[in-house]
Amino acid sequence: MKVKKIIMSKVDIDRSLKRMALEIVEHNKGMENVYLVGIKSRGVPMAERLAKYLKKVEDVDVKTGVLDISLYRDDLSLVAENPIHKGSQLDFQVEGSKIILIDDVLYTGRTVRAAIDAILDCGRPANIQLCVLIDRGHRELPIKADYVGEYVPTSGSEVIKVSFVETDEDEMVRIMMHD
Repeated sequence: MKVKKIIMSKVDIDRSLKRMALEIVEHNKGMENVYLVGIKSRGVPMAERLAKYLKKVEDVDVKTGVLDISLYRDDLSLVAENPIHKGSQLDFQVEGSKIILIDDVLYTGRTVRAAIDAILDCGRPANIQLCVLIDRGHRELPIKADYVGEYVPTSGSEVIKVSFVETDEDEMVRIMMHD
């Protein structure tokens, strides 16, 4: 894979996350009973950063959770013959809460569908919202993000690669193409 174009720098990512944090507060009329759940693996640092920005803006500690959807994927056989369940961490009551699912890229919608299934196995929230850094289109399922960092229309042959210092060696978003 080769880099076609860098579409977001660290500064761009931070700016988008700060804006989305403000949108989350506005949409939910505060942060009461709102929890941020990062989908492994790059949704997790996003959720943690959003919680930090929300602390600065609203002076409230927002609980974050980690969601491992590997056992909920409908394309599991494509992932691995014997998938490793890395575990989810939801240290709050899902029942009746407002859950904001957080992921780096929204593409077909299958990851989000699997995440919703995983959340519903833990209880019935009042609502589930979706926050993504990049929405690249090409949906296979009727799923729409509530909070979007940037819309980046891509072709089917292109890949969006999001890197965070917490999970990768650098921090940026780039469009990749097969050699």
